[in-house]
Amino acid sequence: MSASKQYLFGLHAVEALLQNQPERVIRLCVYQDRQDKKLGELVAAAKRLGVPVDLVSRKELDRMTSEANHQGVAAFCTRARAYEESDLKRLLQSLGVPPLVLVLDGVQDPHNLGACFRSADAAGVHVIIAPKDKAVGVTPIVSKVASGAAETVPFVQVTNLVRALEALKELGIWIYGASGDAAQSLYQTDLTGPAAIVLGAEGSGLRRLTREHCDMLLQIPMRGSVSSLNVSVAAGVFLFEAVRQRSG
Repeated sequence: MSASKQYLFGLHAVEALLQNQPERVIRLCVYQDRQDKKLGELVAAAKRLGVPVDLVSRKELDRMTSEANHQGVAAFCTRARAYEESDLKRLLQSLGVPPLVLVLDGVQDPHNLGACFRSADAAGVHVIIAPKDKAVGVTPIVSKVASGAAETVPFVQVTNLVRALEALKELGIWIYGASGDAAQSLYQTDLTGPAAIVLGAEGSGLRRLTREHCDMLLQIPMRGSVSSLNVSVAAGVFLFEAVRQRSG
């Protein structure tokens, strides 16, 4: 298989691909022994779009996706467009509302990235930014966990995260880093203006240079014995506090 093509699997991920980026789909592969309404709707949508549909065995689907939990469907498609640092200005200007950006400093678990995409989509995040090195990109597993959000939220991979943060500052966006030892609480902070929420990698948190380039460090008040939250959970907490304030 060409490096420019992939199999994207899972009902919600394939549905979002057909709805939002049908031009990427080359063919749809469907488990021949599964017959239900949801899968039938996907097949009908593919046929309306002129996408060929192949009926295949479970063994063949397992081989295509390297994943048993494909839910009986996989789309053979071109890879999503990769956004770069040079695209930030175009993506964030002229929105009509204060930009809300999620920056992920070295998240390596595809399930965590997929969950971050879901929270970002639900919160109306305009862009997710992540480094190219030592971080996961948008893989088929990320797309499946994201349940369609990886096809709706622009994902910008940058070679230099600090430079990207400086580019955000030039656009008038304040940089808020999440840190368990920060003096100020998330809930004491005004997030109604242009904001970028920066979260660190699983376990290690923000890298030193990333931390130093944040305008402000914020912490989530913790009341129990657990000292930190999963990065995708923390992303949801930060983003929906911003949503709450912007809705109020």
